[in-house]
Amino acid sequence: MVKKIVNVVGAFVQKGKEILICRRPKNKAQALLWEFAGGKIEAGESKQTALVRECYEEIAVTISVGKELCSVTYDYPEVTVNLTVFFATIVSGEPKCLEHEEIRWITAEQIDDFEFCPADVEIIEKIKLLNKEGKL
Repeated sequence: MVKKIVNVVGAFVQKGKEILICRRPKNKAQALLWEFAGGKIEAGESKQTALVRECYEEIAVTISVGKELCSVTYDYPEVTVNLTVFFATIVSGEPKCLEHEEIRWITAEQIDDFEFCPADVEIIEKIKLLNKEGKL
């Protein structure tokens, strides 16, 4: 059986020294784990366009997409996920919980207190390194 491949994007949104994280719904895969706002890229969309759409649909904000933070491929038992996370800035709106169980602003120092989706682990390590180097 060939595993399904899903291309997804995530937004690394900062407000001062805080980072926006979202808790997945209890009725979806990776239930109640934390992630960055974002979602699947639809046919014909660029990664950036998909990220703008997903952030508007999921957390009711309009974002400006910056440079790529990190890109990873993760093999879950049922699907392979190609995940690209971009630096992003909120240009309008306040984050609202439209699809997630919860959303929070945390510092990079608090990131280990939250259990993230396995696909995000490499990205979390990159964030911790950038923070340690004073680049966040």
